[in-house]
Amino acid sequence: MIAVESLTRTYRMGSSEVRALDGVDLAVGEGEFVSIMGPSGSGKSTLMNLLGCLDRPTSGSYRLRGQEVGALDDDALSAIRNREIGFVFQSFNLLPRLTALENVALPLSYARSGGPVPPARATRAEQVLAEVGLADRTGHRPHELSGGQRQRVAIARALVNEPALVLADEPTGNLDSRTAAEILELLTQLNARGRTLMLVTHDPEVAARARRVIHVRDGRILDDEVVRP
Repeated sequence: MIAVESLTRTYRMGSSEVRALDGVDLAVGEGEFVSIMGPSGSGKSTLMNLLGCLDRPTSGSYRLRGQEVGALDDDALSAIRNREIGFVFQSFNLLPRLTALENVALPLSYARSGGPVPPARATRAEQVLAEVGLADRTGHRPHELSGGQRQRVAIARALVNEPALVLADEPTGNLDSRTAAEILELLTQLNARGRTLMLVTHDPEVAARARRVIHVRDGRILDDEVVRP
């Protein structure tokens, strides 16, 4: 699924250079559930942004499902983000004026394959909302939903285009412990059904839900361990 070799990302800060990633090598197979852990400034979010095609590496190679993505133009990267990758963020990133169904259907509108007609998009959005337990909340706007429900909408939106890879950046960071446990259980179930999942977190209890935990510090991978078969 993912093959990364000697990946670096360097930023300019005034007259100084900061190497946020420093020669990372990483392989993730299809259907894996991987957590990326590290303190603030460790490079874990930079790595996630590169894997999600939200940023470009300074050097090195990144292949997603066999395709080298580092040199693609902006349009091609946008197409990969839309078709191949689903994103779940700590802050949900839902559009406040849209209903749950409209938020979930939004990525279908961006698809470049001609896309299904609006009724088909609505049907697909309804299906995915039902899968995350929100069949009765399709017409609700974000302010009418709890934090856990908003994150479920965000997960449904990430899944609606049936991406090969789901990237979750601190998906439980804004949730209480009970709701966080529910969201982690949902993500675990998605992985059990074959979805490849990578999760960034600073919380060891959250990371322990994955099968594999990668520890990052100073832009390098310090440890890569399988915690569950």
